[in-house]
Amino acid sequence: MKQSYSISVDDQHTFELSAADLKELDVHRVSPTSLHVLYRGESFLLEVKEAQFHQKKYQIQRGSTPHDIQIVNPLDALISSLGFSLDSKNDIQQITAPMPGLILDIHVKAGQEVQENDPLLILEAMKMENVVASPRGGVIKEVHVSQGTAVEKSQLLIEFEND
Repeated sequence: MKQSYSISVDDQHTFELSAADLKELDVHRVSPTSLHVLYRGESFLLEVKEAQFHQKKYQIQRGSTPHDIQIVNPLDALISSLGFSLDSKNDIQQITAPMPGLILDIHVKAGQEVQENDPLLILEAMKMENVVASPRGGVIKEVHVSQGTAVEKSQLLIEFEND
């Protein structure tokens, strides 16, 4: 797993910070919304205008210029590389295979109501059984695979009904 943090600024610039880079950061809270940051000999006074901690989204201001910041940590990067997303779980309408494998078991059928984290199916990949759980509550519209089906990465497995 990649051990660096990806920092996106205004969806225009992306910076990778390693653990060593993070150790070089010297951050002090000046007030409840202001930070003084010293990094590689440069001093920055930043004001946090908005913080969405759980989404790792921030709006900061340096001088008179506001910036939108998005942080991707190593776990976020791994989840994304597997074809999942943390941001839009309630908007998910389809479940696709996160990796190639074999469908060992299916726990749901069309018309069935499921809750977030309910097991949907078991996918065997790389000699491991992976439970694919529901990312949200809803009603299953259609199951596109059957037990014993070999699937490719990103292949459609299950669809949810529109809410």
